[in-house]
Amino acid sequence: MPNPRLFSLLLLSGAALLTEPAAAQTPVGLGWARNNVNGAVFRKNSVVTYQREQYTAYYDSVGYVVVAKRRLPAGPWQVQQTKYKGKVQDAHNVISLMVDGQGYLHVSFDHHGNPLRYCRSTKPGSLELTDLLPMTGQQEQNVTYPEFHRFPNGDLLFVYRDGSSGNGNMVLNRYTAHTQTWTRLHSVLIDGQGKRNAYWQACLDPKGAIHVSWVWRESPNVASNHDMAYARSLDGGKTWQKSTGETYQLPITEASAEYAARIPQNSELINQTSITTDAAGMPYIATYWRPQGTQVPQYQLIYLSGKDWKTTQISQRTTPFSLSGVGTKKIPISRPQLLVSTQGDKTAAYLLFRDTERQDRASLAQCADLRQNHWTATDLTTTSVGNWEPSYDTERWQKEGVVNLFVQRTGQGDGETMEKLPAQPVYIVEWKPRAKPPRPSRPAAAPTRR
Repeated sequence: MPNPRLFSLLLLSGAALLTEPAAAQTPVGLGWARNNVNGAVFRKNSVVTYQREQYTAYYDSVGYVVVAKRRLPAGPWQVQQTKYKGKVQDAHNVISLMVDGQGYLHVSFDHHGNPLRYCRSTKPGSLELTDLLPMTGQQEQNVTYPEFHRFPNGDLLFVYRDGSSGNGNMVLNRYTAHTQTWTRLHSVLIDGQGKRNAYWQACLDPKGAIHVSWVWRESPNVASNHDMAYARSLDGGKTWQKSTGETYQLPITEASAEYAARIPQNSELINQTSITTDAAGMPYIATYWRPQGTQVPQYQLIYLSGKDWKTTQISQRTTPFSLSGVGTKKIPISRPQLLVSTQGDKTAAYLLFRDTERQDRASLAQCADLRQNHWTATDLTTTSVGNWEPSYDTERWQKEGVVNLFVQRTGQGDGETMEKLPAQPVYIVEWKPRAKPPRPSRPAAAPTRR
């Protein structure tokens, strides 16, 4: 359990994330910080709201899974250390959570090519967790990157990789809330054919359609990432189609995929970033790569405009870096998260990120109208968050237009090494547009991981 006295000392000593907050923030407890296992972008979710209860989870200083909840808008956090412990030395082994339409909390944690570790609350609204449970019992021995999404009717989608870097497949399960049962949707939705694997990001739009984009990885070397592909499902994941409406023959392969952008290998293209949609279900993808003929990776936006895919550069960075190598990388910028909102024919966009060029603060770039492509940036924290990457409460954003970020200063060494950083405060940072926001859209899914 977090030590209240130590937590207070950290706050008073200036080790807290926000000394003079640029956005509202509330502390939760102290979390493991020697690597970025608590702060990885692909936590789906790290924070989640159901009705007026908000939940979060993190590993504490010795690796126990901690769950917490509060009553919105500003109730105190109830914090509970669980009986579960994770291999926190591996930054892949994140905790992902979601609440179903019956109010049960679902938790999956500690995966990097390991058997499924999944449990749920013993009753609605409880922080007490069951023993470990199977889902379908199929292909649950080599799990990586677990993530949850909630359908509008309260059912859940669970997605994970079966296999390894350069040779893995995308698996989809669906949970029926009223029967409390899992069923398999696809054992191999995207097939690397034993030669490559897809690193995806997924989201559900306001009507419950599933949108997925991905890069292909040819080997464990991050530099072999290439291209940005796309698929969607309008029937809960059963059948899949391209943006044109053409039906995919499953599984999707490199040859059959629709490409939103062609990006060659060795472009410093990152994997596992962000996809979201506007209110009409049109997809928007945020990532970064180094444009051809340049030396500096830049944040990029890929989006569907009418029938055509467009790409626009968001950032104007000046610092080059390379992604070559394997494992979790220590990278000077985070992978981004993207949110969009619509009002009439205007679409506003918000990019959450961290960059050494902004002193490694949690930052936000915003564009009031994507037709103008004019971006301004602000910092949401006043001090460094180390190697943190953004993850946020997708459900509260979708319903209220409020951004609740999971924020913690974290370390990260190259290739699964760690930094000598003691436990750091975990915060939920709250931000919302100053002007009345347009209608929020259903948001994104989101290390360079292997």
